[in-house]
Amino acid sequence: MKTGYVALIGRPNVGKSTLLNRLLGQKLSIVSRKPQTTRHRILGIKTTETAQILYLDTPGIHQAASRALNRYLNRAATAALAGVDVVVWLIDGKGFRGDDPLVFEKLKNVDVPVILAINKVDKVRDKKTLLPLIDEARRRYPFVEIVPMSALRGDNVDALEQAIVNHLPEGPPVYPPDQITDKPERFFAAEIIREKLLHYLGDEVPHRLTVEIEQFREDPDLIAIHAVIWVERESQKPIVIGRKGERLKRVGQQARQELEAFLGRHVYLDLWVKVKKGWSDDERLLKQLGYAD
Repeated sequence: MKTGYVALIGRPNVGKSTLLNRLLGQKLSIVSRKPQTTRHRILGIKTTETAQILYLDTPGIHQAASRALNRYLNRAATAALAGVDVVVWLIDGKGFRGDDPLVFEKLKNVDVPVILAINKVDKVRDKKTLLPLIDEARRRYPFVEIVPMSALRGDNVDALEQAIVNHLPEGPPVYPPDQITDKPERFFAAEIIREKLLHYLGDEVPHRLTVEIEQFREDPDLIAIHAVIWVERESQKPIVIGRKGERLKRVGQQARQELEAFLGRHVYLDLWVKVKKGWSDDERLLKQLGYAD
């Protein structure tokens, strides 16, 4: 039996959460086209007959901005490199760019096997262009494996997982075979609501909002969830609520449907939009809202 922790790292919006969901065979991490969708380290547990793989989905490593939330995201991603047994670095078929030099810097202090996963190859028309990228990767870092794949379509994901298992240490399972994460249900309730907000909102507000579950009450036939959507300015409230409350209503409907599928029970969902000025640049407020190292 092989057991070990595997950190999925990379710049924002490169497909780490999509890969985690594909590897687990079910949705655990929320996904969107907007960068910095993932804000926490999320443990996904996959148990087979021969291995227990403990995947850590992480926020995208990016140039640290002055805001406290950005610093927290980078700390969360970097901390995931400590104590893991394998690192999987995701880039896409366009090669090393953007914030990838920051990832190289982080890997200087890593002494475990590092696998390079070249994601989104389904979008590469001429696959021959991947060969120079693979040669460049081998020159720049001693990767133990380089695997072209597509997390969205599932192409070559089995090969990536086999490469991961090959480099895991032997050992007994850490978690029961039917457990898939260590996060509580209320955490995923907040994430699902935030995912729907990301879908309906523009590019500015998503980075200035967060979701807090104020009440998560389980009755025999119903789970009642009361959530607050926190924004930073009064002017952002009507954007989230929408004309005559239509946007918030659609967000609530879609979130409730997904929560019922996720939790396997009927859900009553109550959403409120409130202002907490400057929460994303206040270390104390971040901790109060669940952004704790």
